[in-house]
This record gives sequence, C-alpha cells and structure tokens, in this order.
Amino acid sequence: MKTTYGVPALLSCFFPGLGQLVKGQILKALLIWAVGGVLGFLLAWTIVVPSVLWAWNVYDAYNSPA
Repeated sequence: MKTTYGVPALLSCFFPGLGQLVKGQILKALLIWAVGGVLGFLLAWTIVVPSVLWAWNVYDAYNSPA
C-alpha cells in the first residue's frame, strides 16, 4: 500500500522533508533539509521565509506523485 496524500503531508507538518522521504523522493528530502537548514539559520530573524518554505513542503508532500 502506497502512502500518497495524507500521511506524507502530516509527517511534513512536523518534520519538513519526511513526507518526501516516505514517498521515496530521497533527493528532494535531502534538498529540503539542506535548504531549510541554511535558510532557517540565516533568516531566523524573519518568520516569512521559513513559513513559506514549510508551507511549500507540506503542499509538495501532499500533491507530488509517489
């Protein structure tokens, strides 16, 4: 049974990139962790950029093909 929608999106809500990893998109998950870590470190003073990255991550985990 493949997890295609709800479970990856829910996992990505709590840990960005985990939904992509569950779907088998390993490179995308690694890129989310790398870019999210760098942007989170450099732009910790703003809430907008990390929030947009998090929202895109959840959207992508829900909508990307498995």
